[in-house]
Amino acid sequence: MNKDRQHIDSQSLEQAYRLFESGEINSIETGTVAGLQAIHRALFDGLYDFAGRIRTLNIAKGGFRFANSMYLDAILPVIENMPESSFEEIIAKYVEMNIAHPFMEGNGRTMRIWLDMMLKHNIGKVIDWRMVDKTLYLQAMERSPINDLELRFLLSNALTSDINDREVIFKGIDQSYYYEGYEKN
Repeated sequence: MNKDRQHIDSQSLEQAYRLFESGEINSIETGTVAGLQAIHRALFDGLYDFAGRIRTLNIAKGGFRFANSMYLDAILPVIENMPESSFEEIIAKYVEMNIAHPFMEGNGRTMRIWLDMMLKHNIGKVIDWRMVDKTLYLQAMERSPINDLELRFLLSNALTSDINDREVIFKGIDQSYYYEGYEKN
């Protein structure tokens, strides 16, 4: 990992901790595009000039092209209005948002916090990300646009009712950054 990326990830990780420590996370809308943008802005403000802004360019990763940027204005409200009253519905919404990948960078870290907020608000659970193997998670995410059963199974086994446990929250943030290739020194 290059030094610039490592610096950005380190700063963003600190900003993620601050988002929770300050209690600001509790004032962010749950399950909305505006809420997702607020999380992204909190994580990447001062690091990327596009923090919190929906992308206007097309992006791809590992041969997968995410939603075309010209359709984001139309598709994001549809995703926002998807139901989120059960674990299955929340995962389906999370998968659709992942396909949209609305930001130029930082989608995964932002969306995992967004996912946990929906789970906490709607079913009183969060994912203990320490229990989710990186390789299995990334493989399940890669296959989720076709079928989200593997992802649902993997994440359901890591659900916890410890929604306010500081260690679950902060170790989960660390794990989220690890999924993206960052490891604290």
